[in-house]
Amino acid sequence: MIIANNLTKKFGKLIALNNVSLACNKGECIALIGPNGSGKTTLIKSILGMVVCDSGFITFNGKNIVHDWKYRSNIGYMPQIGRYPENMTIGQLLAMMKDIRKKPSQELDETLIEQFELHKLMHKRMCTLSGGTRQKVSAALAFLFSPEVLILDEPTAGLDPVATEILKEKIVAEKKKGKLILITSHVLSELDDLVTEVIYMQDGILKFHKSFEDLQAITGQVKLSKAIATVMLSIQLEQKIING
Repeated sequence: MIIANNLTKKFGKLIALNNVSLACNKGECIALIGPNGSGKTTLIKSILGMVVCDSGFITFNGKNIVHDWKYRSNIGYMPQIGRYPENMTIGQLLAMMKDIRKKPSQELDETLIEQFELHKLMHKRMCTLSGGTRQKVSAALAFLFSPEVLILDEPTAGLDPVATEILKEKIVAEKKKGKLILITSHVLSELDDLVTEVIYMQDGILKFHKSFEDLQAITGQVKLSKAIATVMLSIQLEQKIING
């Protein structure tokens, strides 16, 4: 569905992406993991068309995204920090987005609006919202237009436990519909019940892309955080041996 071919992106002397190739398919929930500065955000922005790579290319359903910008209407994006017109109310923001996208009302997915009880807060201006409520608005917008692909950047940051569980249940439901879901998170414990594949990046390099089951089998660890730690310790050991 989304295929990245030999992506390289530099910002001055910084190599944000270093010859990255990967394939993300329908029905998968993929954890995109790595330390700060690993290239995760640049990869996401490249997929969204917000960053143009210096070399390599990305295809969405077989079409190069450079020549087919309309693909973005099939992606729901939840940023880590949502920035919206501060004087708008929640209701006005949702109405504006619906007007821009012009999707028939019967095709809209307003599940999270109801479950997060945002319908009771439609009169609230964005500038008055807490961080958690702003996150709920971002999540509701990401799912609203029933996209084929969901890219969720630290989706549970700032959410209370109840809202976190609501969002996780929604992610599972969408995965069962055959959608592709890409999640970045530093709280790996929240991903154990969600992910089917793991992509790990470091210093702009794709270190590995494996199914979660394979990762568990290789490391003997059930939890994602421990499996990742085991693999990275092994990579570090190999590097030390190579370097002498």
